[in-house]
Amino acid sequence: MTGAGVSSAAPVVDVHAHAIFPELQRLVATGDPEGFEAHQRLEARRNGAASLEVSGAMVGARIPQLTVLERRLADMDAAGIDVQLVSPSPSHYYPFLGSRLAAEVARAANRAVASLVSRAPDRLGGLGLVPLQHPQLMVELLEDAVVTCGLRGVEISSFAPGVELSGERLEPFWARASQLGAVLFLHPFGCSLDERLDRYYLSNTVGQPVENAVALSHLIFSGVLDRHPALTLVAAHGGGYLPTFLGRSDHAWRVRPEARECAEAPSSYLRRLYFDSLVHTPHALRALAAAAGADRVLLGSDYPFDMGVDDPLERLRAAELGEAQTAAIASGTAAALGIGAGLGIAASERRNA
Repeated sequence: MTGAGVSSAAPVVDVHAHAIFPELQRLVATGDPEGFEAHQRLEARRNGAASLEVSGAMVGARIPQLTVLERRLADMDAAGIDVQLVSPSPSHYYPFLGSRLAAEVARAANRAVASLVSRAPDRLGGLGLVPLQHPQLMVELLEDAVVTCGLRGVEISSFAPGVELSGERLEPFWARASQLGAVLFLHPFGCSLDERLDRYYLSNTVGQPVENAVALSHLIFSGVLDRHPALTLVAAHGGGYLPTFLGRSDHAWRVRPEARECAEAPSSYLRRLYFDSLVHTPHALRALAAAAGADRVLLGSDYPFDMGVDDPLERLRAAELGEAQTAAIASGTAAALGIGAGLGIAASERRNA
């Protein structure tokens, strides 16, 4: 299949697309009303009243795209997208939940995504959820998503209360994700800078790239990628501020002993990570492809939110990367990673992994 003028033998795949499942919020609001209300207050502090008002109207207007399959497929056709890898809206992370309810919500999310994919198995793939705030549950719920529900992997945030991606408690999760060949989609939600970003929509425009950069730096500097070289980790938003400003990190690695827990210079780890193409300008996409390699970049739109783009293929073509690199980003890298339609790799392969 081909999309919007991109020549490729493989389907054009958008790896950054979301869905909302209202039943998850109802489950949380009923199961932990105090925690839910406190989290809403935290979001108000982080985003500010003006942004909350605009975001509420924006999401409300996009509910059909987030919940109605037929609308999603029509929008994919219009954009030249053959396959979407659908992940839950990051608003479904609910990092305040206790272990019992967090596990229940993750299982419900995994089944909701699997059900959506099953209705259009030739057009959709899926990612589930794991509760980052409870590292002891993450292996079990990763297996629920990938082995039981047949999803291609899971979506994770950049941090949770008391948990950084460099933490030792996540080592079993990284190991099992590597064994399963699961795709881990790193997508921040919220920023630890809190009220400093509570105006001008800085909570998203600055906060998300910052969170990507911080989370990836934790993974790189701590040696997680040395210990688990087979991880398939895709960073949303082009990896944020990190990929094109790693010279400073490389310098720190050379001159600071406490920055030497990773085996190689930080910039070398870009070749062990993957990034979506959602960087908004042709120049930025060319810079990302130059830093990481076009074969480490995959098409991403952030469908259907307003900080995403309706024309990811047009944006890719505008970068003028050449036919081979353009095809890799649109199709080839996703095909090499087994990211495509349906419920992922064969169940027997997952059980034996």
